[in-house]
Amino acid sequence: MFLEIITPEEKLFEGEVSYAKFPGTDGEFGVLNNHAPIISTLTKGTIEVTDINNLRNSFEINGGVIELKNNKIIVLSD
Repeated sequence: MFLEIITPEEKLFEGEVSYAKFPGTDGEFGVLNNHAPIISTLTKGTIEVTDINNLRNSFEINGGVIELKNNKIIVLSD
């Protein structure tokens, strides 16, 4: 999956990932390759990402929205 995490100031992350976990408004949720399309709001918390080399990163956000479609994830965050 291709993931972009974008804030008004900068692009925090851009690249291929095998797994990502998000702080959804109704609770945390994770996505894998070929996940069904989804649009969701995000709350303050941590986005956890595992890239294709099995390296893990995390990003603190204050909220935002996520769109996942055709293995492309776009996160617009505060």
